[in-house]
Amino acid sequence: MAESRPGIAAKRRAFRELHGSGCFVVPNPWDIGSARFLQGLGFKALATTSSGFAWSQGRPDGDTPLDMVLAHLRQLVAVIDVPLNADFENGFAVDAAGVAANVRLAIETGVAGLSIEDATGRAGEPLFDIDTATERIRAARSAIDRAGEDVVLVGRAEGFLHGRPDLDEAIARLKNYANAGADCLYAPGLRSREQIATVVAAVAPKPVNVLIGWASDLTVTDIAALGVRRISIGGALARSAWGGFIRAAKLLAEQGRFDGFTGAASSQELAEFFVNDRKST
Repeated sequence: MAESRPGIAAKRRAFRELHGSGCFVVPNPWDIGSARFLQGLGFKALATTSSGFAWSQGRPDGDTPLDMVLAHLRQLVAVIDVPLNADFENGFAVDAAGVAANVRLAIETGVAGLSIEDATGRAGEPLFDIDTATERIRAARSAIDRAGEDVVLVGRAEGFLHGRPDLDEAIARLKNYANAGADCLYAPGLRSREQIATVVAAVAPKPVNVLIGWASDLTVTDIAALGVRRISIGGALARSAWGGFIRAAKLLAEQGRFDGFTGAASSQELAEFFVNDRKST
């Protein structure tokens, strides 16, 4: 008899436990196939990527409507047996009440965690002021608590990605988000060992997420040694897939050449994986 698949509550408990000790990688699929493949490689949790999903829908990052994102979350939750963290962007709202309402909708999809950014999406004013951003995290925390669900809340300080690479400001924001109820803290864009170690020490004992979305000399072992609890890669896998696709497509369109397919996955490899994957469900 096949083992029963874990329910939402079990996946949420498992995700919470992952944040308790050690260091884990939470890679970012953008569709069912990539999610199932990553699960098949043994990753203990997955996270959505707003950019990767947006590109798969023919949209730029930040231009995907809430209803489409919620449908995407429901779809991935339904097809994987490991916890899913939602890249919930800036909560798809400006005011705290709107964030709370949308977080409640995200919780209902079955995700085990979700992140809220302090980026506004406006070029002239890229970040919410710290008080407003903190209130938005507090509203997200309240929505989770009112729902009675054990969903991990990640507070994101986006300055390094939006023209304000100020480590002191990022730490001040992360501390505020921790005090407002964030379970895990995340300042994407940190690059050096010193920056990472400084953030980990400043917000301890809260767990820290680090983004490695580029070719880095750091390994998982190196990052774990700095005290980081979890590592995500954002849209890096999606960009890697798009990179191969673009190179091959341009060679074909511009030069009539087929050698862009060198290094492509074999049909047999993919067929074997997905045949076996379907048998396991």
